[in-house]
Amino acid sequence: MKPLEWVNGNLRFLDQTKLPNEEFFHETNNVDIIADAIRRLAIRGAPLIGIAAAYGVAVASFSIDEKNNYKVRNKINEAINLFASTRPTAVNLFWALERQQKILNRWNSSITELRSLLLNEAIKIHNEDAEMCEKISLAGVNLLPENCCILTHCNSGILATGGRGTAIGIITKAWELKKLKHVYIDETRPLLQGARLTAWEMNKNRIPATLIADNTAAVLMKQKKIDVIIVGADRIALNGDTANKIGTYNLAILAQYHNIPFYVAAPVSTIDSKINNGNEIPIEERNANELKEINGLNITVKEIGVYSPAFDFTPYELISAIITDKGIIHPPFFNILLDSDKVENK
Repeated sequence: MKPLEWVNGNLRFLDQTKLPNEEFFHETNNVDIIADAIRRLAIRGAPLIGIAAAYGVAVASFSIDEKNNYKVRNKINEAINLFASTRPTAVNLFWALERQQKILNRWNSSITELRSLLLNEAIKIHNEDAEMCEKISLAGVNLLPENCCILTHCNSGILATGGRGTAIGIITKAWELKKLKHVYIDETRPLLQGARLTAWEMNKNRIPATLIADNTAAVLMKQKKIDVIIVGADRIALNGDTANKIGTYNLAILAQYHNIPFYVAAPVSTIDSKINNGNEIPIEERNANELKEINGLNITVKEIGVYSPAFDFTPYELISAIITDKGIIHPPFFNILLDSDKVENK
């Protein structure tokens, strides 16, 4: 299954808000619909929203009926700014938009050529991510013990990337290589990406898995049922601090206490060279109703105040290794993150 693809001039995407109960696909050539899909998490996952935004910029070029290059540039820049406003934390979004911005800045010919250049760049970004997922998966399985049980948080598989996934890509590769015994899935409150999406992916892949409430993880670790924890990432600072779905920091603390390896899996495009540490990472706050309601049903006092950050950041001291498409980055992270050539290839 492809959660997102270019089909006959339209972007076709799986509406992830409807999973696992319905596999519903949208097809659109409307920039606003694509941007809204990213904002409301119908399209989600750091690499995938970057891919979607890249396609969205291409879509914008096809909707322009202008011969004046100055006006064309303005309209494309409007689309780029629209996508940049959708989700603040995942750096892959801005990385993909910067690539399209460079295409626009170099363009000096016809709108027809611009359309081709932007679409080809979006397809290239999509294909590159699929390749990066494979490289991450192959690198990551080398860190796993035989017959292991893995705990993961949120969703970092085909629904979040252009390929098999980052953390979940490692899990599916381990299953194929018969190194995996079982997967435990955090439900991942408040939007239940683990319960709705990762469980759906495990079921599709016929991988033995157990869903747990987020606050059950410590008990499993105490019972020695977890060998490894692997999570994805939305942004990695130069010192190795890593932003991921809210609740990841909790797991990292528990992993250190129970002496369990805690791995982060992400492409090098997730490393933000402009961010020195986790305190500088912009953390998105979500709508209060996402915490107060489930499927539109109120589950708390309507008047209660809500604090609902979508992400937290895990300090680098709690991370055993960062698994990238260039190989495995071991602590200390700082200068190695600046120079991908120093990443250990395995």
